[in-house]
Amino acid sequence: MEATIFAGLASALIGYLLGSISFAVIVSRIYAKDDVRNHGSHNAGMTNVLRVYGVGPAACTLLGDFAKGILAVVLGRMIFHAFGISGFDAGYISGLGALLGHLFPIWFGFRGGKGVLTSIGIMIAINPLAIGLILLVMLPFVFIVRIVSLASILGAALFPPVTYLLLSYQGKPALIDTCLSAIFAALVIWMHRSNIKRLLNGTEKRLTLPKKADKNKQ
Repeated sequence: MEATIFAGLASALIGYLLGSISFAVIVSRIYAKDDVRNHGSHNAGMTNVLRVYGVGPAACTLLGDFAKGILAVVLGRMIFHAFGISGFDAGYISGLGALLGHLFPIWFGFRGGKGVLTSIGIMIAINPLAIGLILLVMLPFVFIVRIVSLASILGAALFPPVTYLLLSYQGKPALIDTCLSAIFAALVIWMHRSNIKRLLNGTEKRLTLPKKADKNKQ
């Protein structure tokens, strides 16, 4: 029991510290000697980096935030395996730590992003089929409506029911995974609460690339 508690705490802590590496801030400081949180939506996320600095920095941010979600799950599982603990996917513990780290990064004043890419990385490592089906629907949706926040909210909302349906269809226990996926979804949706207000008011901005003149100013 003590080993399980220690492994769980260690997994959560490592996940949190890894998640606290805000690639949006790091990339903006390297690329423009600036902080992306001073511009646009003031959010430390890929979409804001894309709007402010362009495709290249956004791609670097995407890869970093996505990869740290996967790595957190892998490390959490390794810790549980090292302690000989089985019967529970430690990826949920370390993944939740990584998501909280991304939202509230200790290295960057607890001002992070909204957790979409990191959540996708976590969920691909935990349940690739579920997140693959959701991305299959949401990616074309983004290109059609060009409102990333709406696609992110809908994708997060879809994750718990898709998880439940897939696991039930496969004849696997679905309750714990569905509840944990609902926690991830709730955190992502909660971080988009200001976007939800703008969506309801019809004032949410559509995705646009920065003009060349704007990038030269950065």
